[in-house]
Parts: sequence; C-alpha cells; structure tokens
Amino acid sequence: MDCNLRPYQEEVVQAALRGENSIIWLPTGGGKTRAAVHITKRHLETTANAKVAVLVNKVHLVDQHFAKEFKPYLASTYKITAISGDSNEKDLFGRLVRTSDLIICTAQILENALISTEEEKHVELTDFTLLIIDECHHTQKESVYNKIMSRYVEKKVKKEGNLPQILGLTASPGTGGNRTLDKAVEHVLQICANLDSVIVSTKNYTPVLKKVVPKPKKQYDIVKKRTLDPFGDHLKAMMSMIHEFMPSTESRSLREIGTQEYEADVVELEKTGVKTENRLIAQCALHLRQYNDALLINDTVRMVDAFRGLDEFYNSRKTKLLDGTDIFLQGLFDENRVELKQLASETRSENPRLAQLQCTLQNEFKDENSRGILFSKTRRGTHCLLDWVNSNTELQRVNIRAGILTGAGTGANHMTQNEQKGTIKHFRNGVLNLLISTSVAEEGLDIPECNLVVRYGLLTNEIAQQQASGRARALNSIYSVVAEEGGREIRREHINEYLEVLTGKAIDQVQQMSPREFRLKISELQKNAVMIRMQAERKKDERKQRYSPGQVLFQCRGCFLRVCRGEDLRKIENTHHVNINTDFERHYKTGGQVFLERSFEDWEPGRLISCRKCGKDWGMEIKFRHMVIPCLKIKSFCLETPGGKSTPKNWKNVEFQVKEFDFLEDMKSRFPDLDLDD
Repeated sequence: MDCNLRPYQEEVVQAALRGENSIIWLPTGGGKTRAAVHITKRHLETTANAKVAVLVNKVHLVDQHFAKEFKPYLASTYKITAISGDSNEKDLFGRLVRTSDLIICTAQILENALISTEEEKHVELTDFTLLIIDECHHTQKESVYNKIMSRYVEKKVKKEGNLPQILGLTASPGTGGNRTLDKAVEHVLQICANLDSVIVSTKNYTPVLKKVVPKPKKQYDIVKKRTLDPFGDHLKAMMSMIHEFMPSTESRSLREIGTQEYEADVVELEKTGVKTENRLIAQCALHLRQYNDALLINDTVRMVDAFRGLDEFYNSRKTKLLDGTDIFLQGLFDENRVELKQLASETRSENPRLAQLQCTLQNEFKDENSRGILFSKTRRGTHCLLDWVNSNTELQRVNIRAGILTGAGTGANHMTQNEQKGTIKHFRNGVLNLLISTSVAEEGLDIPECNLVVRYGLLTNEIAQQQASGRARALNSIYSVVAEEGGREIRREHINEYLEVLTGKAIDQVQQMSPREFRLKISELQKNAVMIRMQAERKKDERKQRYSPGQVLFQCRGCFLRVCRGEDLRKIENTHHVNINTDFERHYKTGGQVFLERSFEDWEPGRLISCRKCGKDWGMEIKFRHMVIPCLKIKSFCLETPGGKSTPKNWKNVEFQVKEFDFLEDMKSRFPDLDLDD
C-alpha cells in the first residue's frame, strides 16, 4: 500500500530519503508519522540488512503507531514487533530485534537493552540501520532519549562502528525557555547536535499545510477575582496558627501562602526538619503543604474538593499520634472541621472560574457532534473536574459525556495502561465527548478532531501550549484559556505566544546557515557534550563510592527510627531495592495487597509495608523467586552518613554502592539454616 503523501510531506522527507540524519518539524496533525512510515518503507526496500526501531516516549503510543500507521502499510511485507512496558516480550528484546525488520517500543526499553548484560535482552546501536525518535524535542538533559543519543554521539565522535540513520519527529522544538533570538538559536542547534541531525520544514507548500492544519480561534475567557473567599481565608488563618507553633525563624522564611513558591519552601523546610531530626518542623511542613494544596485546589475547582482532600489526609493519620506536634496538628483540624465543611458548602462564594468554564462548555456542546479536551494541571484536578461535570445539571443537559485521561502508574490517581487505552477508545468512538486530561493528551495521541480545547489553571511552556492548541483541529475550532483577570496564566500565555514565534525565527536562522557552518557548530557542541557526559559519569561514580554500605544508616522519614544499614540492601534488575536482613521485618507492618495490571518474569507484587511506629509508607513486599522480601521507597527514608544527613529523591542519588542481588549468596545470608546444596 502506498502512503500517498501530501506535497509538503514529500518536501520534508527528501533529506531522510537521501540517507541524511534529519528532524521533521511539522505541526500537530500535519502527518509527521505518515512521513516516517514512507521513509521506513523506502529504507527497508533499499538498505541491505535493514533494521528499523521506532522510539516513543509514552506506552500507549506503541500500540497506536503499530495499529494506525506502520502495520497497514508494512505488515504484509515486513516483520513488525511492538513492545511496551506491559509486554513480557521485552525480556527477550535482543532476540526480537534479531528476528524483526521493524521494532516499535518505548525509549526506556531500548535503553534497558543497551545496558543489559543478558544476551537475550542486549542490543547495540549498531544493530540498527534507522532510528526514528517520536516527539524528539525531548532529546535533551537527562531524558531517556538523550541517554540513547549521548551514546550515539560519543560513538560518532570516537568513530566507533556503523551507526544508524536518525529521523526525529517534532511539532515544537521550543526555545528552551530562552527569550532572545540568539539563545533560542543555541537551543535549536543543541537539539540538532543531540540528534546529529539537520532540521527540515516545508518552504514551498506552507499554504497547503495551513489548509490541512487550520489554527483554532483563540479566546481568553477571563473571570474577575473572587470577592469573598471565607473558606480560603479560614485555611490561611489555620496555617498562620501552625506558623506560630513553629520557631519564628522558620516561618519568616516562607513566601506567600497559596502559591507554588510557598509549596517549594515547605518542601525544603520538611527536608531541613528531617536532617536535623526536628520532628516539629518536619511535620508542620508536611501539614502546611497539605493546606497549601487545599488552597490551590480551592483556587481552581470547588471548595468541597479542597475540604475532601484535607479530610482524607487527617482521617488517615488519626491512629498515629506520636507526640505533642501530632496532637496539636490533628487537634487543629478536628476543632475546625465542622466550620470548614460548612464554609465549603456555601455556593455564594464558589470559585468564579467554574461558572466561566460551565459557560464555555455549554456554548460549544450545544452542537451534539462536539468533542473537546479540558486540560488540567494535576491528576487530582482532573478527578475533581470530572466530579463537577457529572454533578452539574446544566452540563448534563447539553449531553456532555466526560472521562479522565492521566499518566499511567501505580500511585494515587494514576491510571493503568488498560484504563488509558479504554478511555482513548471511548473518546474515538463517541462514547465520551469530553476528555479531562493532564499533559498526557498534549503529545502524539491519535484522537478525533476536536472543536474545543480548554486550558484551565495551567502555567506551562510554549511547547505544551503549541501541542495543546494542535488538538483543536476541527474547522472553526476554539482554543480557550479560562483564567483570572490579571493572573499569571494570562501573562504566561502571552509569553508562550511570543516564544512560539521566536521558535520559528530560530529554526529559520539555523536552516539558513551554510552546511559547513552548521556542521562545525554541531561538531563543537557534540564534543562538548561528550566531555560533559564523561565528567558527569566520573562524578556519579565518585558519589556512588563516597561511603561504604556499612557507613550508611537508614532512618524512617516520619519518626527518625533507625531501621537498617546500606549493607542490608540489594538491587534486583537495577530497579528494585530490597532489604535482605530478616531483622528488618520487625520494624514494619503489612497492609493491603498491591495489584499491578501486568505480570513480570521473576517477581510479583506483595503487600504494602509501612513503619510500625509512625505508619509512614515504606513501599511494598515483592515475591522474588518464591522469596518474600521488602522493596523500599527511598523517599520514605533519611540517610545518615559520616558526612551528614541526606534525603535523596531517587535511588540513583544515594552515595554508596548497592550490591546486585545474588540468589544463592543472599538466600544463605537471609536464611542461614537453609541447605541450598541439596
């Protein structure tokens, strides 16, 4: 089957068809993936021993690209394999690459295979002849795309092996947050250097492209600031009482209550309390963050949503009051609970943004064929908005059928991958006509043309704005920004509009460079990147060796109880960090069974675990080769070392080497009386 490219697609594929590394820059809905299918087909037809990998950054895009794009055009002639995180076949990745012509997978699966020492899993970049990177503007900093391409660039600089051709796809390279043309040009050049590619766009068929991808009409749905907010004022008064309970030196350093800046301050304050073993400061900071979250929710959705979140938090803590700090904080909420609940139910002081949002949705959904996406900042916000839509009689009158789309995961308010697929399917076939989504729906999704996109309470960059507006593809579609008069969202939206124009100017300037000037610039950036990466790797190795495992003491972050040492820990599959010391079991209690939607080759989830003393969530047990062992969350612990205390966010940040799990050796260590020689 032929791909039947439009004229502007024919134009942008030429560099790739000549075998050059290139980035295709087309707007959302412009058909970048179809262009990639055409390039893949020609590559497979004309390249000896061709092997193509298509990399995506979200799991649901694996099936989408396979079923909607590559399979219809290539499956009759070539062996295509789609592999994502929920596929058991990823454990045989190396073998699948060897037996397939085309692999479609998440970038993380390829990264895992590149570093794996197991023959069945391992691959080299040189095993491929073409590497296609979807949403390639993410190829920067610490992203998995950039980890893969850093290896590529290093091999290129060192002239090692026959490297694959690179094809990047993006709707929005962005400016990297830069606001001057020179800096924006530097950012675009850095993306080109990271991908070892030129950037191509249509020059001769812009009118055709604009006709295919019409821009939505943008409207600012502005609301006046809430005149009365007794619920929010009461929360602030309670927060002031917590400030007074803390040492004045700590509370004075906090910025304005009810802002993201305040949240950042209390996060740091909690770390300070943990490191100094000052439980009063640590716990007050944790509770202040909950109140600040409630204020942010009150500012975007309903008062009752803000109250419900606080109520759930304090209900979960009632049985674990360790000291006077806990008693004060719990008592403060309990004493004010009835009044807060009463204030939250007073409709006359409800959030005016919701009234405006209702009006916007009503206007567009008068047409029974309408489809829309409502973008919200947080997963919790999407759930609150869904509840509001479903309980709003006016919105039900215009037959709005809403569903949630958020990121996949196992935490609170996450969706499973099957739930994501189900929601997208229902939206495609019309069972749902409104998606309430986090940023997960901004990029890549093959969803029907929408006549309404609403950004609600969002502060994001120009890339997210372009991606979101690109979802409104229907004729005469509306892109609405619901925001408060004079608020930060409006200022940010105007800045993003400027940066969108600046991105185009920067790309134009890069494209006007002579081939020699461009290559010299790219080569210089690549050599610098290789040096920086080597230095970073050295520092990382040094950090990992800073202390011996026996020197590192783990404390519960909730009550500072010392529970184990680094020497008790082992690493499984470079992912799971488990404690093999049976003495550790006396420090935790088990909760409910953890259920994951996919199965794993060597392990399965067990029960949740938490601190026996304070109830702090520590992670879960896992069943590994018939052995039940606790698997720990590093964020639940403070690490005491000879150099002081630390609160690492990720396991990669710990300053000692965690040994790999050795089944025979560690089983003997865990169960000394067990005879493993029988």
